[in-house]
Amino acid sequence: MELAGRSALVTGSTSGIGRETAKQLAKAGAEVIVAGRNAERGAETVAAIEADGGKARFVAVDMTDLDSVRRLAEEAADVDILVNNAGIFDFAPTGEQGAASYEEMFRVNVRAPYFLTAAIAPRMAARGDGSIINISTMAATIALPGSSVYSATKAALNSLTRTWAAEFGPAGVRVNTVAPGPTLTEGAPLEMAETLGRTTLLGRYASTEEIARAIVFLASPQAAYITGANVPVDGGRTAA
Repeated sequence: MELAGRSALVTGSTSGIGRETAKQLAKAGAEVIVAGRNAERGAETVAAIEADGGKARFVAVDMTDLDSVRRLAEEAADVDILVNNAGIFDFAPTGEQGAASYEEMFRVNVRAPYFLTAAIAPRMAARGDGSIINISTMAATIALPGSSVYSATKAALNSLTRTWAAEFGPAGVRVNTVAPGPTLTEGAPLEMAETLGRTTLLGRYASTEEIARAIVFLASPQAAYITGANVPVDGGRTAA
């Protein structure tokens, strides 16, 4: 229970990696804010955490709406841990990429975590402590055809990690990135996960539990001297 007495906000935590991260943070003792669009799935996530002895509550947010993001920041103003997990992707060849999906990916994947962090990180800095973990992807480092916009949004998030680490580190706030490889989630069909998984050095895809464990580690005191890092959890894919 090394996170006992701590509070955490995990965006996009009603499914996939975010949901598992919220569950593991709660299991480690943190009181978790589950944030997402779907109230029913949010309630299910909270119920699962409470059934396991943890504490959680759901806050509805639309990450495409800056006013909604700001309301979430007010709800979660004094959290100790922020996991910027919410993200969307719409793979398409560059010549076929639509403007609407382009803009939506940048709104959700870059603008929303930017202004959420801008509201929460200074409060962490004022208290002299905090941990922020941005969820990126291996596609921000390697070339995957059809992922031009998605990869660009996550590369931007990687850059923000380094800048925020420099800005808030002197005040005791750590900022890191976890970059998952192929992971089986509701949004990644089995065939896609298996195909990409075979390209990793371990020859398989990850479970959400494996990705979440890395996130919880970075949020914990065990990672007290790690900041500004991009931690690949990709089965060695970016090392190949």
